[in-house]
Amino acid sequence: MLLDEIKKLSLRYAKENVEARRHLHAHPELSFQEYNTAKYVADKLKDFGLSITEGVAGTGIVVLIEGKNPSKRTVALRADMDALPIQETNPVSYKSQNPGVMHACGHDVHTASLLGTAKILNEIRNEYEGTVKLIFQPGEEKNPGGASMMIKEGVLDKPKPQAIIGQHVMPLVTAGKVGFREGMYMASSDEIYLTVIGKGGHGAAPELTIDPVLIASHIIIALQQIISRNASPKQPTVLTFGKISADGATNIIPNEVKIAGTFRAFDEQWREEGLKKIKKMAEGIAESMGGKCEVEVSHGYPYLENNPLLTQRLRRAAEEYLGKENVVDIELTLGSEDFAYYSHQIPASFYRLGTRNESKGITAYVHTPTFDVDESALNIGPGLMAWLAVKELMENLQDH
Repeated sequence: MLLDEIKKLSLRYAKENVEARRHLHAHPELSFQEYNTAKYVADKLKDFGLSITEGVAGTGIVVLIEGKNPSKRTVALRADMDALPIQETNPVSYKSQNPGVMHACGHDVHTASLLGTAKILNEIRNEYEGTVKLIFQPGEEKNPGGASMMIKEGVLDKPKPQAIIGQHVMPLVTAGKVGFREGMYMASSDEIYLTVIGKGGHGAAPELTIDPVLIASHIIIALQQIISRNASPKQPTVLTFGKISADGATNIIPNEVKIAGTFRAFDEQWREEGLKKIKKMAEGIAESMGGKCEVEVSHGYPYLENNPLLTQRLRRAAEEYLGKENVVDIELTLGSEDFAYYSHQIPASFYRLGTRNESKGITAYVHTPTFDVDESALNIGPGLMAWLAVKELMENLQDH
């Protein structure tokens, strides 16, 4: 039975997958700088006997694994390869060797897992119909997002996938389990940069200045009204400012203050309206207080939507692979992911691979210096993704 064969192969290659993950974890590279990572992935894929396309959107790699009757249908699988600008503090043998750079979001796991999936799918290619397109993607952590760039370079063409599947670690879910959610799942994300300009001077003579610190304070507080009084309470949305820079002192009022934050939403129309309101209000408050506010928006990813029918099929397939008790519901999140770009082009589903193990103390959240995973997740990740791809090819062939 194909399911049992995939399970056996996933366990057989588990040690190899862990070794790949540890190599990638020890040698992280920032977004759009994944040169050594891409070479490592390319060499592995070539060792499997696969033909690959390199240099997509800079460091991206695309692989086609053709089963019988390859033109029948295509399913795409995606992994991201970049790391974050974080200094790792984990006391582990595979600790990052690149100062200030760390795989703190599990992309090392995603890449190693998809390498394992590639090996499995290649070995069983005579046992399924259709084509699986593997996408090893750069730059998920940085605008404009590697996914948008790969789409522009034709990753969803020749052949066009009928569906795309993404897997992401989840430190809130116990290793051995996976999580699914139908419909809207992750928020859009835009970066907001405000520069409040006033007139600096001595703190003891505020009447001779235009205090940008005071203006900035009013702007930050007032902008929260856009969320509380303009956004529908039925629609999750958030505006957070996490950085304020005022280069003054106890007795020095600076000339300007810089503010940086993020705006997140689940509706593209409200997203556009909200950004306009933020700009208008910030500029208006500054002007009314005698200053000026320059507003810059770095447009990020759209909201991510898991196609309901596709996600239902994948969930059933995951239950076959892991048992119903190991497939859980996951909640909507205001986090964002550039996999969202794919979800606006073709049916997509983004599920979560549990990596938590409280007995081992592996509980840290993503984007922290202590993030790590229970590597037993790599016993199931590669095989599960291979099964989801094959099952999707099989089910849709029957549907048609």
